[in-house]
Amino acid sequence: MTDEFEEEQETQPLVEHLTELRDRLVRAVLAVVIIFISLIYFARDIYNFVAQPLMQALEGTSTMIATDVTATFLTPFKLTFFVSVFIAMPFLLYQIWAFIAPALYRNEKRLAKPIFASSIVLFYLGIAFAYFIVLPPIFMFFNAITPDDVALMPDITTFLSLVIKLFFAFGLAFEIPVATVILVTAGVISPEGLAQKRPYVIVACFVIAMLMTPPDVVSQSLLAFPMWGLFEIGIFFGKLAIKNRPAQTEESEEA
Repeated sequence: MTDEFEEEQETQPLVEHLTELRDRLVRAVLAVVIIFISLIYFARDIYNFVAQPLMQALEGTSTMIATDVTATFLTPFKLTFFVSVFIAMPFLLYQIWAFIAPALYRNEKRLAKPIFASSIVLFYLGIAFAYFIVLPPIFMFFNAITPDDVALMPDITTFLSLVIKLFFAFGLAFEIPVATVILVTAGVISPEGLAQKRPYVIVACFVIAMLMTPPDVVSQSLLAFPMWGLFEIGIFFGKLAIKNRPAQTEESEEA
């Protein structure tokens, strides 16, 4: 009888956690769906805005094409969905934070809040950097090197795949300072240890840029150098985090 009672006590918290996880997943999905429904009417305008850097590069020389009959409808539709996810990202991350926060100690929450906020800001900065700084020179470069006898007419579906890939690549790359601070404050590695591994990090930045961008020097450099700079920023803030880290006397306290 006692064993059955103890087993029931262990099962109830698990069921409660699963129920909370389900509720937060439902909220996250609903947030994306509501934003998507609100934006679907503007799907063509959104696509035109995202395609503007390419259209400016092609101005007077060529235009975009659709090789599939359904692409003119499905491509703006897909882009609107991705935009909905991007817009809902703070709410999605908040749901993750709210789910794991009860398991954190008070001093861990104190550190996690600025990390959470900065991760959102950096993600959007990465996307803005890709759109305003990276896409125009990439498209200008490809248009400039096109042979005279070849008409550059990008397919709208291929263009969307490239843009979404770059947005995610730069959005995640701008999270490097956050990841660095987490590693340092968790005691996985010291800022000095990270600094000693700088040559390997620089090589890794260029390898990652090569894998995540089009095969040209311009786009690879526009991702690799910011990643390197963000790594240095992460080391700087990692040192500050260790310097200002509160005493560990509250580790046994629950939030």
